Amino acid sequence: MVRIESYEKQPPILKEVTVTLHYHRYDQDYDGWNLWVWLEGETGKMVEFSGEDSYGKTAEFALQSTEEIKRVGFIIRKSTEENDWAGKRFDDRFITSFDSSGHAEVWLMQGMERIYENLNDVTVFPGIISAKIDKWDEISVLTNLSFDWEHDNLHVSLTGGEIKKVRVEKDNAGSDLANRLVIKTKNRLSLTKQYKVNLSHFGYCEVTFGDIMRTKKFDQTFKYDGFLGSQYTPEQTTFCFWAPSARQAEIKLFKNDEVFLYKMHEGERGTWHIELNGDWEGAHYLYRVRVGKEWRETQDPYGKAVSVNGLRSAVVDLTKTNPASWKPVTRTLESPVDAVIYELHIRDATIHDDSGVFNKGKYLGLAEQGTVTEYGFSTGLDYLAELGVTHIQLLPFYDYWTVDETKLDQPQYNWGYDPKHFNAPEGSYSTDPTHHSLRIKELKTLIQAIHDRGMSVIMDVVYNHVYDVTRSPFHQLVPGYYFRYARNGKLSNGTGVGNDTASERAMMRRFIVDSLVYWATEYQIDGFRFDLMGIHDVETMRAAREALNEIDPAIIMLGEGWDLQTALPDHLKANQYQADQMKGVAHFNDALRDHLKGNTFSKQDSGFINGRIGMRYHLLQGVSAGMKVPYDRKTFLSPEQVVNYAEAHDNHTLWDKLCFTTPNATMSDHKRMHRLATSIILLSQGVPFLHAGQEFMRTKYGVENSYRSPDEINKLDWHRREEFHQTVEFIKGLIKLRKAHPSFRMRTKEEIIEHMHFHPTDERLIAYDLTTKEGPYERFTVIHNAHGGPVKYHLDSGGPWHILADGIHADSKPLGVLRSDMVEVSRHSTYVLALPFNTTAIRE
Repeated sequence: MVRIESYEKQPPILKEVTVTLHYHRYDQDYDGWNLWVWLEGETGKMVEFSGEDSYGKTAEFALQSTEEIKRVGFIIRKSTEENDWAGKRFDDRFITSFDSSGHAEVWLMQGMERIYENLNDVTVFPGIISAKIDKWDEISVLTNLSFDWEHDNLHVSLTGGEIKKVRVEKDNAGSDLANRLVIKTKNRLSLTKQYKVNLSHFGYCEVTFGDIMRTKKFDQTFKYDGFLGSQYTPEQTTFCFWAPSARQAEIKLFKNDEVFLYKMHEGERGTWHIELNGDWEGAHYLYRVRVGKEWRETQDPYGKAVSVNGLRSAVVDLTKTNPASWKPVTRTLESPVDAVIYELHIRDATIHDDSGVFNKGKYLGLAEQGTVTEYGFSTGLDYLAELGVTHIQLLPFYDYWTVDETKLDQPQYNWGYDPKHFNAPEGSYSTDPTHHSLRIKELKTLIQAIHDRGMSVIMDVVYNHVYDVTRSPFHQLVPGYYFRYARNGKLSNGTGVGNDTASERAMMRRFIVDSLVYWATEYQIDGFRFDLMGIHDVETMRAAREALNEIDPAIIMLGEGWDLQTALPDHLKANQYQADQMKGVAHFNDALRDHLKGNTFSKQDSGFINGRIGMRYHLLQGVSAGMKVPYDRKTFLSPEQVVNYAEAHDNHTLWDKLCFTTPNATMSDHKRMHRLATSIILLSQGVPFLHAGQEFMRTKYGVENSYRSPDEINKLDWHRREEFHQTVEFIKGLIKLRKAHPSFRMRTKEEIIEHMHFHPTDERLIAYDLTTKEGPYERFTVIHNAHGGPVKYHLDSGGPWHILADGIHADSKPLGVLRSDMVEVSRHSTYVLALPFNTTAIRE
């Protein structure tokens, strides 16, 4: 054990930064090379290398933003007259360290991805940067300086293996210089044997794993099923992590203003572990590994608790994090179609001035009871319980990057789709993020409060990418393994944010499944919504379903099964086209969404509710969950796999979409269109999904992507809930109607085919019967009228019909009785009529 001294300081808030960037090319060819720089969410610009010093070329630039600047992105690229992007060195890189005045100075070297923040750290003497096994008989060697293979009289040797030949990869066709060579070996290389490359003048380097990590054999050799993470008892704490490419490992612990450093022991299948005697509760820790020549320091990817801003992992006694009200959950959901999902951001829910909540924007704030507006209208969880939803889907509440937990007195906002630590709660929702165990207890308090009101919790999980690959514990511990790469060696980018995790690899798959099981057991989460699920592979989703079934089959799994352009064969992607291979996993139905209101990515595109002709057939597919009227390529097996929705947290709200597509419509017509859309969602076969505030026609004032917009845009407006109270009551009635009558939530494809019958109508009308054999009614007739005027619709019976919904009101019990074979359906509205089995039911 070594005791060392350390300190930690928080960066200032910066809205203007300046950067001095030094660039050295050992080939001295700077012609055409320049920088492309940007701030997150803003347009980039070109910066030329306009200066020169003894190190090489220099570039200086300044950037300003109305938001806090936390990092500056850059790419070094080669430009020609024909193409500004004729070539580039590496993918996106980020400058993250600035002084108090907002200035950063960094040094870069040709062929090296590392960003140096101190000139003294730059190696100017010849050396081998890395030697990696890329193929079973090839080792790629990268040097920091270029060499002339034909004239420099260099010699290469390989300890532990025999060289067959050496291939030099020159910088370009017209150059004699190179900084990369490939060793071809006579025999197949071993994953468990250690090799060392020696290059004259450049020294030696231990061989680590390169592209070979992304092979099945690597997984077969190093897949590990034992304990990972930290395990606490008052007498001893065990630490273990997986890093087969590391040659040495240490753990650095911080406790009581002291810092301790211990060597870790190499275990089986690439693991490193240590057991420390004594009581380490509350200690913070980091892992240190040596990969090749480089030491890396990072957090525990399996860490259950973290320090403020997730800078360190923390040892936690989880038995002390259960609130006094904590009790085992009893899940009663029989089928996903019995759920009514309500998507909610924790801060949005209570940050409004008149939410009646004390701990606004916090876990504890949403957990508060008896919250009302000034005029006595319910808010928070009490309101949601009254509304009748069954599952609250919370936007990400794992620890994420982009809200600074040390500056919560200043305006900050994010949805949270920028994961930092997957197994620890976000600190900005805690009343004190500096206490790593308090955030856990407060989150559990919220979960219990939801359970106590008879509702369930769905967690929004984002395993498909990380915010910053280079600073991710995955990449720090096992560089090159946890992420997916394209054939050109660059990171795959199906997510659109710069990286895709590789769920098809054994230890990434294991991490995802382990994480889900942890949240489902320790926090009693009742369901998981998978962001960009189409990035993942089918087998991982099946493994997740199987693991959650062992805990409780009532745990819901749903996700965005989009067809994304990630570096994975199409037949392996966990998207809608492979839904038949993922029983028990539901998919968001983007087809119904877009045909209902218009393409979500176009402001002006319309759908069924706002006047577009030709949508009827697509609506028949949607309302039957693709069971009665099948989709062409979507392979849903049952309605339990189909999540119907009109809006969600991203893209325009339904209200804003209607304002864009029908700007000349009256407020009354906008309300009617909106109610029509939500009626279709709640009455369709499948799983209904509502975005928070949809029931009172939420607006974000035209902002499409409000992921970091201020509270004024994102907050739930509880005054609007008062203003649109009648619509809230209508939605409440539709939910009651759905819950009361199983015909609106049939379980199987066979049931829907047998009991759902569409009537012939024009393009702006949808009408169908739902026949039943049990309950008070023999059938329901549902009519969705998208016409701009009333429609007289002929029924096949003179009744008496019970009116359960009339476009303004809805309930599970009759609103009135119609004794006629004709009903007039008002414009932009939904009617639900029910025909009783006998007259006794009428009197009742």
